[in-house]
Amino acid sequence: MGKGSLLGRVNTISRHVAFFFIVFCFYSSQFLFLSIAALPSSITDKPQQAAQYRLRGLGYQGSGRLGLAIKAMQRSVELDPSNAIGKINLGWALHLAHRDSEARVVLEEVSKEHPRDVAALNALGIVYLVTGELNRAVATHTRAIILDKSDEIAHYNLALAYHLLGEYESGIKEGLSAAKLEPNNPHPKLALSLNFWSKGESYKSRLYYNYSISLDDRYRTSSYLSHLREAAFSSSQIDQLRQILKSL
Repeated sequence: MGKGSLLGRVNTISRHVAFFFIVFCFYSSQFLFLSIAALPSSITDKPQQAAQYRLRGLGYQGSGRLGLAIKAMQRSVELDPSNAIGKINLGWALHLAHRDSEARVVLEEVSKEHPRDVAALNALGIVYLVTGELNRAVATHTRAIILDKSDEIAHYNLALAYHLLGEYESGIKEGLSAAKLEPNNPHPKLALSLNFWSKGESYKSRLYYNYSISLDDRYRTSSYLSHLREAAFSSSQIDQLRQILKSL
């Protein structure tokens, strides 16, 4: 499912990055007062220190300084290794920095430790998807949906994974679920457009592409489609969307 910041309108940035903004939005009030200076020496409780490092890491990540974000998040995990959010933060930052092999190790670990954590499963599923481990991506996102049927992220990523696997009926089913759960997000509409196009239903493919344009006019421009790499579309899928756009 660099790749952009956590901030911005959901319908114009990576749906996956936006998802993690939602997961951690309860930190937002503290973000405004976050100091990038050294941690106060008076903080001696390790979980409290870890929380400060997590916040610092999110601050660095929000400003695009992924190297510093990863270092801060690694320190938070060292201080509080049982904290699931800390490991998810670290795994996602590594993914954003295109260090997916390292991200996979961290996210597989936290998914084993917290097997019912949907955020961990979705993060791991996205790493599997963008590295071409499609069967693992399907299995992982399916587990997330078993835990939460309203998980739009998992349905959306399954639509992309099934398309790459050539299982277009399944891709359409998952894309329709994602579009219903997130009607104002153009990305599920584009995933549906791909699946219908590959299935030979060009009319429906163009219909869903036009739906995406109605939500974000920038999808009229071929060059803008490169942005979809941030939303876990593969290069071949983006090329196919350019063909669909030309056919409109």
